[in-house]
Amino acid sequence: MTDRPALLLDLDGTLIDSVYQHAIAWHKALELGGIKLSVWRIHRRIGMSGGLLADSLARETGHELSEKEAAKLKRAHARLFAAQVRDVRPLPGALDLVRHLTKMRVAWAVATSGALASARPLLKLVNLPPGVPVITRDDVAHAKPNPDLWIAAAARLGVPIESAIAVGDSVWDLLAARRARALGVGLLSGGYGEDELERAGAYRVYADPADLLSHIDELGIRAD
Repeated sequence: MTDRPALLLDLDGTLIDSVYQHAIAWHKALELGGIKLSVWRIHRRIGMSGGLLADSLARETGHELSEKEAAKLKRAHARLFAAQVRDVRPLPGALDLVRHLTKMRVAWAVATSGALASARPLLKLVNLPPGVPVITRDDVAHAKPNPDLWIAAAARLGVPIESAIAVGDSVWDLLAARRARALGVGLLSGGYGEDELERAGAYRVYADPADLLSHIDELGIRAD
């Protein structure tokens, strides 16, 4: 047994440098649906569940999506993102962080607002060790900013959510962590500013997985 806290890690923008590919995919999908928005407006919603993201962006143009339209947009986004996966890479330090947590026998899990079909090729990029739980949009009623993903990840690890640390790159990750009553840690690698992440509830903010790893002792994770 160990008294080290469990880590719950987001995927896009936290372990994988894929936020902007998602934004471009949503931009193209929305255009196909007749909704024209600047990419920066879309980026501000990355990290939400796909349905919530599509609805919120459509509202900016005064358009209310039907369930059929929303489902069509989500399918288009998934297809367009999949076409860019070859250009996606792990963020600096992501592989080292995964190896370190595993070596230190820290309980950790991945919790992503994306569907398993979109997440599967990204998980391969970080060489996810066998037995590490992965919670996706398919596993919960509501994705971020709802707390369901973080809560489900902690439950899969068998740890109280209050003793877990939720690591994410967006304000939606941190809002979900606050609502779940987990300690939130932010990364700048998704494009949000340090002040935004702190206002959303981040206890600490690091540049990327490499920076997090170099300061991992600040989270109470250190060699015995």
